[in-house]
Amino acid sequence: MAGDYKGDYQELVDEISELLGLPATLENRDFELIAFGAYDSEGDLDPSALDPVRARSILTRRSTAAVRAWFEGFGITRASGPVRIPPTREAGVYRGRICLPVRHRGVVLGYVWLLDSEPGPTDRQLDAAMRVTARIGALLADEAQHGADLSRELRAVLTAERGWQSDMAVAALRTALGSRGDGPYTVVCVAPWPSADPDDAPSARTIPHATALCAVPWGTSAQSLAVLVRLRTTDTLTPATSTAVRLLERARGVEGGGGAHGEPGSGGRGGGEPRAGGSGASKGRGPSEGRAGRSDDSAAGGTGSSGDRPESGDIPGPVQGTQGTQGTARGTTASGTTGGTAPAGNTRDTAAAQRTVAAGVAAARVGLAELAPAWQEASAAARAALAEPRLGPIAEWSRIGPYRLLTALPPETAHDPAVRPLLSPAHRELARTAEVYLDCAGQAGRTAAELGIHRQTLYYRLSRVEQLTGLDLDDGEDRLLLHMALKRARL
Repeated sequence: MAGDYKGDYQELVDEISELLGLPATLENRDFELIAFGAYDSEGDLDPSALDPVRARSILTRRSTAAVRAWFEGFGITRASGPVRIPPTREAGVYRGRICLPVRHRGVVLGYVWLLDSEPGPTDRQLDAAMRVTARIGALLADEAQHGADLSRELRAVLTAERGWQSDMAVAALRTALGSRGDGPYTVVCVAPWPSADPDDAPSARTIPHATALCAVPWGTSAQSLAVLVRLRTTDTLTPATSTAVRLLERARGVEGGGGAHGEPGSGGRGGGEPRAGGSGASKGRGPSEGRAGRSDDSAAGGTGSSGDRPESGDIPGPVQGTQGTQGTARGTTASGTTGGTAPAGNTRDTAAAQRTVAAGVAAARVGLAELAPAWQEASAAARAALAEPRLGPIAEWSRIGPYRLLTALPPETAHDPAVRPLLSPAHRELARTAEVYLDCAGQAGRTAAELGIHRQTLYYRLSRVEQLTGLDLDDGEDRLLLHMALKRARL
């Protein structure tokens, strides 16, 4: 049974660096970075001294197709010994390279890259380094066989029906992992993965802390990535969030999964946006902001005929004022970014529309017996992060609040009959107003400020919500039903 591959690779690359007195990097045959030998000689590791290709590759950790094709043009895929590649400034290669092909039983599995220098390593030194690459090749071959099994076994665990099939899949994965299967673990879900082809999933060895990785169906035509992450303790999920950050970077085009010659990128960082205040408990409006306020609205706006008026009209005349008009305009613009029947509107919805991929992290567990429930938690957290921007882009199951329950509901419960009329496209602004009002624990002042509207406009909209739904927003259970239905609609 293979041990800690990442640690083994690092030791072998460090050995080559010491043999040759040069910094070395190890890539797989897809030019994804596996290990970097930290040998510091004459400023070789000073970023200002690196040529553009190498400097960018250390940051982005993966090569583009153009860079890969350029290096392969020197015959490295066919070579069995060191290949010297001259500096070529127009290609961004300011310093020459020495490539040591990593082979096992005649098949190239990766490359060790060295920065050439004067006078450079001797033939004897290079021969010694090639003997080390043979050991790397054997390790890569062993992991390739082992890693494929882990992907299959992990997928079997996460997709098996409950019962004996699930038990057998867990047993097979535990056997493949050996003693490594007894420690603390969690599961990360990244969804939806940009490629619908399961074979496009990255290699687990290029992702930090990943023990196994596989693609799992997400909906009817998309894929998600499931990652089994080994933790140091059950008290911290930091390794899992690091894994999620790397995968989100790759999903967003940053190419953050490995390589030593790659192109630069910038993109999503983990941790998400600041968490907003929770959707507080039902809290009735006082006399100054309760039904008396809405009676005034009725007098000003004429609720008797409002059913035939567009929601953007709200209350005409001086009661609404300039502030209310601006707030409605902002809401209309934002609501255009929200599709379907989900509550439309504010900046939270705009961010949700812009977010195309998110990650969820399950609670930590010891051993493999509960991997299937952990996957459900991770995928639920990813769904919540996609629906509610304040939770993402990386959401932990323990922190998604009511979405722990909402994501477990069957699809047929998506729209409660009383709330369904409010979720129609014609009433998006009312749905947004109701959701923000409930998020603000029924506090009219906070709600009006967040929406950028006058309080009287808010009261008018809330009266329209009650007319459409038949719910009483002064009743705690009606508020709870409406709030949960609006959150459920986001999913």
